[in-house]
Amino acid sequence: MYQFNEQFAAASRQFADTAAQINRIALDNVEAVFGLQMGVLNERANATFAFFGEAAQARDLEALKTLFPKGVQVARENVERAVAVGQDVFGRTLKANEAIGQITKTQIETVAAKTQATVEEAANKVANASKVK
Repeated sequence: MYQFNEQFAAASRQFADTAAQINRIALDNVEAVFGLQMGVLNERANATFAFFGEAAQARDLEALKTLFPKGVQVARENVERAVAVGQDVFGRTLKANEAIGQITKTQIETVAAKTQATVEEAANKVANASKVK
């Protein structure tokens, strides 16, 4: 009974350590992604409001004509930056998921090796016990 409790406690500690590692990776990823998105939002909002400020000061048709290319440029930059950040976020998330997958793979391999060793030990004990009788 004592050995079972010790094994259970060791498995629980290992599970908690692994969960903490995975949570740290996930939180670091969320923090990085949130920072990227907030930075881009701030940058593009400033550019857009600067354009709107310029547009509000336009008083004649010629001023509006010169604003059109600027508006297109701001819109194009907004879309380009959104796509670039989206790709960066996807890449970072993919790397985080790969790291989590590697931790999971390692844990599964460790448990499989321990289980295999336990099964072999039990089989040997059974074989030895049957030889004694």
